[in-house]
Amino acid sequence: MIALNQMHRELQSEAINAIIRLFSDKMSQGGGATPAGGNPTALQATGGGVVFSKVFIQRDYSEGTSVKFHTRLPAELEGMIERHVFEATINRLNEFYAEAEEGSCGTYCEGCIGCITAYLIYMCSETHYEKTLRKISKFVASQNERIYNAKGLQLIDPTYRGLRVIEITIFDRPGRT
Repeated sequence: MIALNQMHRELQSEAINAIIRLFSDKMSQGGGATPAGGNPTALQATGGGVVFSKVFIQRDYSEGTSVKFHTRLPAELEGMIERHVFEATINRLNEFYAEAEEGSCGTYCEGCIGCITAYLIYMCSETHYEKTLRKISKFVASQNERIYNAKGLQLIDPTYRGLRVIEITIFDRPGRT
């Protein structure tokens, strides 16, 4: 058993090293994305004459596993957006996710009706969680239109990243300082 565990660890290590070599080779050929300044939460890439970088806002697990994101303004965004505007956006997203996950009489009834109908009811109606996710998508789109796009930023809906991170794309247009 110990020999199998050791062999498993060696195979994992070899696979990780192969992926790193493949990624490094791709980067040395000028394609794809490169880490920005060694920061694991930022990524830089080029495409179509527009240079862009990505900043990731990580989940905050300090209060358990419920969906909540850190409200600290990343250093990469300082000077691009006001701290209070950024924090208000993240706080509102956190409120939406808390609303989606809270249990109420309606959500419990949804679950019971789903169980009784062998979950066929979900083919005809949306759950409370799905409705809230749709509200979040609309909120992110409106924030992008009103605030972020004008500043050369694009907020990506966290559902596209599996609710693990909030991705913010920074567009560095030619001629922009």
